[in-house]
Amino acid sequence: MKRILSFKLLALSLFIFISGSSFAVSSDSGQRAVDDLPKADKVIVYKKRRLMMLLADGFVIKSYRISLGGNPVGHKQQQGDSKTPEGKYTLDWKNPKSSFYLSIHISYPNKDDRQRAKKNGVSPGGSIMVHGQPNWMSWAQYLRLGSDWTDGCIAVTNVEMDEIWQSVDAGTPIYIFP
Repeated sequence: MKRILSFKLLALSLFIFISGSSFAVSSDSGQRAVDDLPKADKVIVYKKRRLMMLLADGFVIKSYRISLGGNPVGHKQQQGDSKTPEGKYTLDWKNPKSSFYLSIHISYPNKDDRQRAKKNGVSPGGSIMVHGQPNWMSWAQYLRLGSDWTDGCIAVTNVEMDEIWQSVDAGTPIYIFP
């Protein structure tokens, strides 16, 4: 029995290590509760740093480690390239019934993205979101899945997505830098 329990603990530890996971920090460690976060008026993403920041009146109110598309370098060119877009967009609507834990749509593709894709004879793609973990992994709400695993979206833990959901309203600009 001890051997089985030890194996299970070892397997869980190995899974957490391999997946690059980190556990969310609880509010009693100095972080503010979700209700205490002011409304963000801007979101900034630095892809290379895997960092997303919520800003209010020019001040960072919260920052998050993020996962990106599986092919993160460069601007999204077409559907299926697994790139996260770069540029100025809008977080234009929220989806509480997403196949990932909550999601907020990024207004990709914009006019320039559509023109570039048309010129290249490809579809620009779409459905780029900021979201939590896949719903089928509800048991992993505190885990961060490896590094870059989305199809071009920006992913955070479910706990972090709860904070973002409360702080970011539809219509908030998002700036995504390389």
